[in-house]
Amino acid sequence: MKARSLAVLGAFMVLAACGPQSGASPVVSPPPGSPRVSPSPPPVRVLVFSRTMAYRHASIPAAVAAIEQLGAEHGYLVDATEDAGAFTDANLARYRAVVFLLTTGDVLDDDQQAAFERYIRAGGGFAGVHSASDTEYGWSWYGQLVGAYFQRHPAVQPAIIRVEDPGHPSMAALPASWKRTDEWYDFRSNPRGAVHVLATVDESTYTGGGMGRDHPIVWCHAFDGGQSWYTAIGHAAESYTDPSFLSHLEGGIESVAGISRSC
Repeated sequence: MKARSLAVLGAFMVLAACGPQSGASPVVSPPPGSPRVSPSPPPVRVLVFSRTMAYRHASIPAAVAAIEQLGAEHGYLVDATEDAGAFTDANLARYRAVVFLLTTGDVLDDDQQAAFERYIRAGGGFAGVHSASDTEYGWSWYGQLVGAYFQRHPAVQPAIIRVEDPGHPSMAALPASWKRTDEWYDFRSNPRGAVHVLATVDESTYTGGGMGRDHPIVWCHAFDGGQSWYTAIGHAAESYTDPSFLSHLEGGIESVAGISRSC
């Protein structure tokens, strides 16, 4: 009887040594010397926000479609919304940058504003396009984030933009003197000194400008823990099929999303 028990025990040990029984998953180890594969980083996501509570630009659909296409071409994901409910801590944490695209008026309530402030302080990026400066006049933090508030504009007409920093991604593909037709904003204050000016518009090349010889039109700055880029260009739908403007817009978004050089 003792001999039989020892035989059974020996057979069990042989089966255990031969590996897992039927139905069990084998443990597969990589071959010696093979490289370790790191998990892929999460994709870059950008939130495009185009809510309007005052004037509404007819160019918004073209502008949204253009940024969606830029994302597809340059490898980042774009979510577009006009729902202010997107401004929560949990949702904003998904995005590298938020684009205020042709927004106007009071677009966020107090809780949403507070969530956006926390997002920027945590290192988030902001890109403002055209009437983003015609937004949230009663929220002083936002005015500082953008850099200046809109005041007025003359009729749409051609003018020449003078590039000041050709090394910035939003200006790199543009000529030193860039002639284009747009709606040229004056601002309530000159942001120079508080921001890094990337380009000015030359008031001698159009009529109705009210800021004088130093008229910033594109700028960026580090603000309250995050990055901000603003362009006053982009009024008409035609801008969003113009390769020069699209390279300008793409460079600005990438600069605040951490994809390329920041301000």
